[in-house]
Amino acid sequence: MELRFGTRQSDSPWVDTVWTCTSEQVTEMTSVAAVCWGLVFWQHDGRAYASITGPETRTGTAPVPEGANFTGIEFAVGTSLRAVPTSALVNAGLELPDTTRRTFRLDGARWETPGPDDAEALVERLVRAGIVARDPLVAEVLRGHRPDVSGRTVERRFRAATGLTQGAVRQIERARTAAGLLAAGDPAADVVAKLDYFDEPHLARALRSYIGRTAGQLREGAVGPIGLDLDQRSTSISA
Repeated sequence: MELRFGTRQSDSPWVDTVWTCTSEQVTEMTSVAAVCWGLVFWQHDGRAYASITGPETRTGTAPVPEGANFTGIEFAVGTSLRAVPTSALVNAGLELPDTTRRTFRLDGARWETPGPDDAEALVERLVRAGIVARDPLVAEVLRGHRPDVSGRTVERRFRAATGLTQGAVRQIERARTAAGLLAAGDPAADVVAKLDYFDEPHLARALRSYIGRTAGQLREGAVGPIGLDLDQRSTSISA
């Protein structure tokens, strides 16, 4: 019983990662907190599906169609859809109607369903059509710059673009990084020091809230079906 992931980082400023996944004898998984919204395409029992996924602020349980093949695009933090505010997608999602093996419908138009190698080409078309937008202020903040506006304005625009506060984004990303380090074999004490957790109980609480696994489970590889690629060091995608 497993989810077989392949993940790659993207060179596009609009895209965070592109991933594939195959479910093998899995009917449900642990979902994990995430700061990105995305598009997911999958096929199951001869039918094609597409959905918009939103940022997640907590861990939970999600159904998985057994034997399905997925392709996903995680958009960069600060991007958003014209038709759906990101805030409306937090801890939620939206299935897209009228999806076929070749095409899907989004924002009143029909688009060709991408494979993992054409994800960026699709995103470029969506950007040119004005369907995907980006707040440059959020990108500045994420790069560590301090825009020449008030802190209240920064927080308001950050929340409008991402659906999350800056603090929530930092906490979720830190927990996901911690999970990857632990899965790679780093001792919990080293992860605490590397990522500036206060102590191991602080790390444990973050993992419980955002990942749904303990440090021991992650280090021992006893994670079970989980919606997180714990080995994103590969630059190629294989299902």
